[in-house]
Amino acid sequence: MKRGLKVFVGLACLFVIGLPVFAQPSSKSIETFIMDDFDSAGSQNYMYDGKSYSWDWAVNSSRFVAEGYPKTGYYEGIPNSLKQLKKGSDKEFKVFGVKTAFNRKGDNWFEVYPTADDKSFEIPFVGTVTQLDFWMWGANYNYYLEVMVRDALGVVHVLPAGSLAFNGWKNIIVNIPGYIQQHSHLRSGPANMTFVGFRIRSDAEEYVDNYVLFVDQIKYTSNSLSYIFDGYELKDVDFGEDSSNSEEVE
Repeated sequence: MKRGLKVFVGLACLFVIGLPVFAQPSSKSIETFIMDDFDSAGSQNYMYDGKSYSWDWAVNSSRFVAEGYPKTGYYEGIPNSLKQLKKGSDKEFKVFGVKTAFNRKGDNWFEVYPTADDKSFEIPFVGTVTQLDFWMWGANYNYYLEVMVRDALGVVHVLPAGSLAFNGWKNIIVNIPGYIQQHSHLRSGPANMTFVGFRIRSDAEEYVDNYVLFVDQIKYTSNSLSYIFDGYELKDVDFGEDSSNSEEVE
Protein backbone atom coordinates (compact mmCIF):
# COMPACT_ATOMS: atom_id res chain seq x y z
CA MET A 1 0.00 0.00 0.00
CA LYS A 2 2.80 2.41 0.87
CA ARG A 3 4.57 1.77 -2.44
CA GLY A 4 1.33 2.40 -4.35
CA LEU A 5 0.79 5.67 -2.47
CA LYS A 6 4.29 6.89 -3.32
CA VAL A 7 3.76 6.15 -7.01
CA PHE A 8 0.45 8.02 -6.97
CA VAL A 9 1.98 11.09 -5.28
CA GLY A 10 4.90 11.06 -7.73
CA LEU A 11 2.58 11.00 -10.73
CA ALA A 12 0.50 13.81 -9.23
CA CYS A 13 3.60 15.96 -8.81
CA LEU A 14 4.68 15.34 -12.39
CA PHE A 15 1.21 16.32 -13.58
CA VAL A 16 1.26 19.58 -11.63
CA ILE A 17 4.81 20.45 -12.72
CA GLY A 18 3.88 19.82 -16.32
CA LEU A 19 1.08 22.36 -16.28
CA PRO A 20 1.78 25.73 -17.93
CA VAL A 21 2.37 28.60 -15.52
CA PHE A 22 0.08 31.62 -15.86
CA ALA A 23 0.92 34.99 -14.29
CA GLN A 24 -1.71 36.10 -11.80
CA PRO A 25 -2.46 39.82 -11.48
CA SER A 26 -1.25 41.28 -8.22
CA SER A 27 -3.93 42.76 -5.98
CA LYS A 28 -1.38 45.00 -4.28
CA SER A 29 0.49 48.04 -5.48
CA ILE A 30 2.00 49.85 -2.51
CA GLU A 31 2.80 53.49 -3.30
CA THR A 32 3.66 56.63 -1.40
CA PHE A 33 1.70 59.74 -2.36
CA ILE A 34 2.86 63.24 -1.38
CA MET A 35 -0.22 65.18 -0.41
CA ASP A 36 1.53 68.52 0.12
CA ASP A 37 5.15 69.63 0.48
CA PHE A 38 4.10 73.29 1.07
CA ASP A 39 6.64 74.51 -1.49
CA SER A 40 3.97 75.53 -3.99
CA ALA A 41 1.15 77.19 -2.07
CA GLY A 42 -2.17 76.83 -3.87
CA SER A 43 -0.73 74.90 -6.82
CA GLN A 44 -0.14 71.36 -5.58
CA ASN A 45 -1.58 69.67 -8.72
CA TYR A 46 -2.59 66.65 -6.66
CA MET A 47 -3.98 63.95 -8.95
CA TYR A 48 -7.10 62.01 -7.99
CA ASP A 49 -9.34 60.02 -10.34
CA GLY A 50 -7.90 61.74 -13.41
CA LYS A 51 -8.38 65.28 -12.06
CA SER A 52 -5.92 67.77 -10.61
CA TYR A 53 -6.63 69.48 -7.28
CA SER A 54 -4.99 72.40 -5.49
CA TRP A 55 -5.73 74.12 -2.20
CA ASP A 56 -4.51 76.49 0.47
CA TRP A 57 -4.46 76.08 4.27
CA ALA A 58 -6.43 77.86 6.98
CA VAL A 59 -6.75 77.76 10.76
CA ASN A 60 -9.82 77.78 13.00
CA SER A 61 -9.58 78.27 16.77
CA SER A 62 -11.70 77.77 19.89
CA ARG A 63 -13.54 80.72 21.45
CA PHE A 64 -10.87 82.03 23.85
CA VAL A 65 -8.38 82.81 21.08
CA ALA A 66 -6.67 86.18 21.54
CA GLU A 67 -7.53 89.06 19.23
CA GLY A 68 -5.55 89.01 16.00
CA TYR A 69 -4.77 85.31 16.24
CA PRO A 70 -4.17 82.81 14.78
CA LYS A 71 -1.52 84.06 12.37
CA THR A 72 -0.44 81.86 9.45
CA GLY A 73 2.02 81.93 6.59
CA TYR A 74 4.52 80.07 4.44
CA TYR A 75 8.11 80.35 5.61
CA GLU A 76 11.44 79.24 4.21
CA GLY A 77 12.64 76.04 5.88
CA ILE A 78 12.83 72.26 5.71
CA PRO A 79 13.66 69.42 8.14
CA ASN A 80 17.31 68.32 7.89
CA SER A 81 16.33 64.77 6.91
CA LEU A 82 14.32 66.04 3.93
CA LYS A 83 17.08 68.50 3.04
CA GLN A 84 19.48 65.62 2.46
CA LEU A 85 16.98 63.87 0.18
CA LYS A 86 16.60 67.04 -1.92
CA LYS A 87 20.26 67.93 -1.94
CA GLY A 88 21.34 69.68 -5.12
CA SER A 89 17.93 71.13 -5.90
CA ASP A 90 17.76 74.88 -6.46
CA LYS A 91 14.11 74.97 -5.38
CA GLU A 92 13.12 77.18 -2.45
CA PHE A 93 11.73 74.95 0.28
CA LYS A 94 8.90 76.22 2.46
CA VAL A 95 6.83 75.10 5.43
CA PHE A 96 3.42 76.18 6.73
CA GLY A 97 3.47 77.99 10.08
CA VAL A 98 0.88 78.87 12.71
CA LYS A 99 1.21 81.25 15.65
CA THR A 100 -1.63 81.42 18.14
CA ALA A 101 -2.47 82.74 21.58
CA PHE A 102 -5.40 82.30 23.96
CA ASN A 103 -6.69 84.54 26.73
CA ARG A 104 -6.87 81.80 29.36
CA LYS A 105 -5.67 78.30 30.11
CA GLY A 106 -8.02 75.37 29.63
CA ASP A 107 -9.25 73.17 26.81
CA ASN A 108 -8.04 75.39 23.98
CA TRP A 109 -7.64 74.06 20.47
CA PHE A 110 -7.06 75.08 16.87
CA GLU A 111 -7.49 73.21 13.59
CA VAL A 112 -5.31 73.36 10.47
CA TYR A 113 -7.27 72.36 7.38
CA PRO A 114 -7.18 72.71 3.57
CA THR A 115 -9.39 75.23 1.76
CA ALA A 116 -10.41 75.83 -1.85
CA ASP A 117 -12.49 78.72 -3.19
CA ASP A 118 -12.63 80.16 0.35
CA LYS A 119 -14.32 77.01 1.66
CA SER A 120 -13.03 74.02 3.59
CA PHE A 121 -11.81 71.31 1.25
CA GLU A 122 -11.29 67.63 2.09
CA ILE A 123 -8.45 65.96 0.21
CA PRO A 124 -9.43 62.53 -1.19
CA PHE A 125 -7.08 59.61 -0.64
CA VAL A 126 -6.01 57.31 -3.48
CA GLY A 127 -6.48 53.57 -2.82
CA THR A 128 -6.56 52.00 0.63
CA VAL A 129 -4.38 53.98 3.03
CA THR A 130 -2.29 52.24 5.67
CA GLN A 131 -0.54 55.22 7.26
CA LEU A 132 -0.07 58.99 7.20
CA ASP A 133 3.41 60.46 7.45
CA PHE A 134 4.26 64.12 8.08
CA TRP A 135 6.72 66.46 9.82
CA MET A 136 5.80 68.73 12.73
CA TRP A 137 7.91 71.41 14.39
CA GLY A 138 7.21 71.54 18.11
CA ALA A 139 8.01 74.26 20.64
CA ASN A 140 8.20 71.82 23.60
CA TYR A 141 4.77 72.79 24.94
CA ASN A 142 2.30 70.26 26.33
CA TYR A 143 0.00 70.32 23.33
CA TYR A 144 -1.56 67.24 21.74
CA LEU A 145 -1.99 66.46 18.06
CA GLU A 146 -4.96 64.74 16.38
CA VAL A 147 -5.59 63.83 12.74
CA MET A 148 -9.11 64.01 11.34
CA VAL A 149 -10.29 61.87 8.41
CA ARG A 150 -13.77 61.30 7.01
CA ASP A 151 -14.68 57.74 6.03
CA ALA A 152 -16.67 56.73 2.95
CA LEU A 153 -19.88 56.78 5.03
CA GLY A 154 -19.40 60.44 5.93
CA VAL A 155 -18.28 59.88 9.54
CA VAL A 156 -15.31 61.93 10.84
CA HIS A 157 -12.72 59.94 12.82
CA VAL A 158 -10.29 61.69 15.16
CA LEU A 159 -6.99 59.79 15.37
CA PRO A 160 -4.55 60.58 18.20
CA ALA A 161 -1.06 61.45 16.95
CA GLY A 162 0.75 62.01 20.25
CA SER A 163 2.26 64.89 22.17
CA LEU A 164 3.93 67.94 20.65
CA ALA A 165 6.18 68.40 23.69
CA PHE A 166 9.44 68.31 21.72
CA ASN A 167 11.83 70.84 20.22
CA GLY A 168 12.21 71.24 16.48
CA TRP A 169 11.23 68.86 13.72
CA LYS A 170 9.86 65.38 14.30
CA ASN A 171 8.56 62.84 11.79
CA ILE A 172 5.11 61.64 12.91
CA ILE A 173 3.47 58.51 11.55
CA VAL A 174 -0.21 57.71 12.14
CA ASN A 175 -1.56 54.27 11.24
CA ILE A 176 -5.06 54.12 9.75
CA PRO A 177 -7.21 51.62 11.73
CA GLY A 178 -8.74 48.76 9.79
CA TYR A 179 -12.23 49.50 11.12
CA ILE A 180 -12.43 52.74 9.11
CA GLN A 181 -14.39 52.16 5.90
CA GLN A 182 -12.30 53.76 3.18
CA HIS A 183 -14.45 52.96 0.13
CA SER A 184 -18.15 53.03 -0.71
CA HIS A 185 -20.04 50.96 -3.26
CA LEU A 186 -22.70 53.69 -3.61
CA ARG A 187 -22.82 55.79 -6.77
CA SER A 188 -23.75 58.91 -4.79
CA GLY A 189 -21.89 60.52 -1.92
CA PRO A 190 -18.16 60.26 -1.13
CA ALA A 191 -16.38 57.42 -2.90
CA ASN A 192 -13.30 57.23 -0.68
CA MET A 193 -11.90 58.39 2.64
CA THR A 194 -10.79 62.03 2.78
CA PHE A 195 -8.32 64.08 4.83
CA VAL A 196 -10.12 66.69 6.93
CA GLY A 197 -7.25 68.32 8.84
CA PHE A 198 -5.19 68.51 12.02
CA ARG A 199 -6.44 69.45 15.47
CA ILE A 200 -4.06 70.68 18.17
CA ARG A 201 -5.18 70.86 21.81
CA SER A 202 -3.44 72.53 24.73
CA ASP A 203 -2.98 70.82 28.07
CA ALA A 204 -5.22 72.43 30.70
CA GLU A 205 -2.18 73.60 32.71
CA GLU A 206 0.08 74.65 29.83
CA TYR A 207 0.84 78.25 28.91
CA VAL A 208 -1.22 79.45 25.97
CA ASP A 209 -0.14 83.06 25.42
CA ASN A 210 2.45 82.38 22.68
CA TYR A 211 2.44 79.12 20.72
CA VAL A 212 4.13 78.38 17.36
CA LEU A 213 3.84 75.31 15.13
CA PHE A 214 5.13 74.39 11.66
CA VAL A 215 4.21 71.50 9.37
CA ASP A 216 5.94 70.09 6.29
CA GLN A 217 5.56 67.28 3.72
CA ILE A 218 2.37 65.37 4.34
CA LYS A 219 2.39 62.02 2.55
CA TYR A 220 0.68 58.65 2.87
CA THR A 221 1.25 55.01 2.02
CA SER A 222 -1.52 53.28 0.09
CA ASN A 223 -2.45 50.15 -1.81
CA SER A 224 -3.41 52.05 -4.93
CA LEU A 225 -4.95 49.07 -6.75
CA SER A 226 -7.09 47.85 -3.86
CA TYR A 227 -10.28 49.29 -5.33
CA ILE A 228 -9.52 48.97 -9.05
CA PHE A 229 -11.48 46.27 -10.87
CA ASP A 230 -11.85 45.04 -14.44
CA GLY A 231 -14.04 47.63 -16.14
CA TYR A 232 -13.34 50.37 -13.56
CA GLU A 233 -13.34 53.00 -16.32
CA LEU A 234 -17.06 52.37 -16.96
CA LYS A 235 -18.28 53.36 -13.50
CA ASP A 236 -18.66 57.05 -14.42
CA VAL A 237 -19.97 56.73 -17.97
CA ASP A 238 -22.28 59.61 -18.85
CA PHE A 239 -25.58 58.21 -20.10
CA GLY A 240 -26.87 61.69 -20.86
CA GLU A 241 -29.92 63.34 -19.41
CA ASP A 242 -33.08 61.26 -19.46
CA SER A 243 -35.63 63.61 -20.96
CA SER A 244 -38.49 61.50 -19.64
CA ASN A 245 -37.34 62.22 -16.10
CA SER A 246 -36.59 65.90 -16.66
CA GLU A 247 -40.15 66.73 -17.69
CA GLU A 248 -42.51 67.85 -14.99
CA VAL A 249 -45.29 65.43 -14.11
CA GLU A 250 -48.68 67.14 -14.18
